[in-house]
Amino acid sequence: MNKEDQNKQIEPTRSELEILQVLWEKGPSTVRAVNDELLKQKEVNYTTTLKLMQIMADKGIVKRDESQMKHIYSVAEEEQKTKAHLLDKFVNSMYKGSASKLVMQLLGNKKTSPQELQEIKDLLNKLEE
Repeated sequence: MNKEDQNKQIEPTRSELEILQVLWEKGPSTVRAVNDELLKQKEVNYTTTLKLMQIMADKGIVKRDESQMKHIYSVAEEEQKTKAHLLDKFVNSMYKGSASKLVMQLLGNKKTSPQELQEIKDLLNKLEE
């Protein structure tokens, strides 16, 4: 993706990201199913979820299948593409584009399990090959 496309990409709000997380985990879903999942995390009103998902469809963040009585919503872009875009923007704005500074901050702030450390080592070894 070139720099111009990155700037044009729509960035989900925090609430929209919560809805995307549900859709990434559960797959295409009705508003009711998404709202039920969100209710497990926090108090949320069905009409608020409905309105947000309609706005997300208008923005092109999700797609709406209107072929059935109950509309089914699905993500418009794959999870990794959205997360990569948001992470790139975060690293560029907070760490001046330095992924190593981000990693050092993360490892310094949080207790990393031996399994996670091994996964990081494996990834670094793979990148060096």
